[in-house]
Formats: sequence, C-alpha cells, structure tokens
Amino acid sequence: MSSNATSPPPHAIEVREMDFSYGAAVALKNLNLNIPRHEITAFIGPSGCGKSTLLRCFNRMNDFIPGARVTRGEIRIDGTEIHSPEIDAVELRRRVGMVFQKSNPFPRSIYENIAYGPRILGEKRKSVLDETVEKALRGAALWDEVKDRLPESAFGLSGGQQQRLCIARTCAVDPEIILMDEPCSALDPIATARVEELILELRESYTIVIVTHNMQQASRVSDRTAFFYLGDLIEYDYSSKIFSNPAQRRTEEYITGRFG
Repeated sequence: MSSNATSPPPHAIEVREMDFSYGAAVALKNLNLNIPRHEITAFIGPSGCGKSTLLRCFNRMNDFIPGARVTRGEIRIDGTEIHSPEIDAVELRRRVGMVFQKSNPFPRSIYENIAYGPRILGEKRKSVLDETVEKALRGAALWDEVKDRLPESAFGLSGGQQQRLCIARTCAVDPEIILMDEPCSALDPIATARVEELILELRESYTIVIVTHNMQQASRVSDRTAFFYLGDLIEYDYSSKIFSNPAQRRTEEYITGRFG
C-alpha cells in the first residue's frame, strides 16, 4: 500500500468529465482525457474547436480571462486537482511551462532571458545562473549559435532562434510539462524542422502537449493525437492510427482536408 502512495500516477495529466465555459458560451463538453508522461501529445481540429482553450486549462492561463472557468469535472496533474485550494497557480505555471505561437523574448539580453526565471525563483549565485543558462541553451540546441552573443539583445536572433530561446527559457525553471501552442506557425520550413527536432529531443525529459494546425507536423512529432470538433473530443489514439486508420468519419474528413 505504501508503494502506491508514493508512486506517481500513470499519466501526467488526467481530465475527468470536464466542461469549460467562457461566460454563457460552452467551449468544451464532458471531456475525458489521459496524457501519458514523457510522450508528445498533439491536439488538432479546426479553429474554435477548443484545443487551445484546453491547453491553457493545464496551467490555468484561462484564469486571466473574465468569465472563463471550468464549470464541471476536474483536471489532475500528478494526481492533484489543479483548482484545489492548496495549489499555487504561480508554482503550477513553473511546473507546466508554455511556449506561445509567436516567439516572445523579453527585451533583454540572451543571457537574461534564460536567467530571468531562476532569478525570480530566488537564485542569485552567478555560477549557478551561468550553468543554468548554458544547460538550457544546450537543451534547446542553441548554445553553439549564441554562446559568443550572450550579452546581446534577444531581438537580434532570427525568428527560429527566438522560438528556441523561448523554449530554453521555459526549460530553465525545470518544468515537468511543456505546453506548445502552434510553436512553428510563424516559422519558415527550415526553422520549423529545427524546432521539431528539438521537440522530439525534449520528450526524453518532459511531457509535451502541442496544438497544431499542421497535420504533417502532428504526424511527424507526436506519439498520440486528439482531434477536437466544436468543443467535443471526437477521437484520441496513437498518432500512427489516427493518421492511417481513424475510427471516426469526422476525423478522416478533417485530416484529409475535406473541412477545416
């Protein structure tokens, strides 16, 4: 019995019978979903289907939107309901990092972009910050490109480099889960390929959930794919099955481009 008490639950994220609304408008209905640890899970579906809303539920970013709320059900991360009173939303967002559609480096140096999070968490030792910056940039496959430019503005980097910098910044505070909301939509094909390679490498260390409109990207990088339509989870399975032999007709019509 004690081993069950100490061992983590089998899934990083568990969603149970969840409804989510923006005021009177229902965005997600009766959602049940388990997201495994150290896998890449892709959310696909047409605009307005609820996939980005769900992504923002996992680190309570929707808390900042007036009237947006979970009206029924629960979301558990590591077995704990994330809306329970003992959960600190700021600490939750450290554990569940987010990379946005448009790269958003801070108006600071490359170094300070990475060191910012650890500093906020109280780390003041330069030797530790130096080590953290290098480790995060190496983890984001960016160190060799920027190691001689650390004091320079992050705005001097290319779009693809800025997005990898934002991924490095997320990793610098040692999250467990990384959420990515269309992280490649503003990038050219070469930069997209670099970010996709990075996502696959990060799976070794993190659980990753990615929202994408790009069917090819979802099939390339994800282990599992969830297809959403009008607030409903239509189908959730291994990506190899979703993209070769979907069980639902609407899934097939969407991934073959018949709508959306």
